[in-house]
Amino acid sequence: FVSIGNICRSPIAEAVFRKLVTDEKLENKWRTDSAAVSDWNVGRSPDSRALSCLRNHGIETAHKARQITKEDFQTFDHILCMDESNLRDLNRKSNQVKDCKAKIELLGSYDPQKQLIIEDPYYGNEKDFETVYEQCLRCCKAFLEKSH
Repeated sequence: FVSIGNICRSPIAEAVFRKLVTDEKLENKWRTDSAAVSDWNVGRSPDSRALSCLRNHGIETAHKARQITKEDFQTFDHILCMDESNLRDLNRKSNQVKDCKAKIELLGSYDPQKQLIIEDPYYGNEKDFETVYEQCLRCCKAFLEKSH
């Protein structure tokens, strides 16, 4: 799961997806991670509002932000991102990778409610993080159903 800085949307999506596959007893079939397009927050924990939103839903994460690597494009089957600018950046980066096997898509393309873009809540409030959580949950459920 990829967003611009890997401290709000993508760690929420990663944690939500990891909980879904664990609940379905599929965790041995999935390697779940998240990363950033940018290098702004490398090594940082997720935004405190993201952590508190996840905790409210009974989910913990120990993720530390990292930037996406060439290897990610070569080893992951799916790279799911949050908005068009992520998608553009990822497609550009993937063109520089010889054997990119990842399918790069908007996570929102799986949303049954057709909310294609998962907006960055960084400059918003708790409610915006809750919206991101709900979108991620819907999209991850639909993606998981489609993928197994």
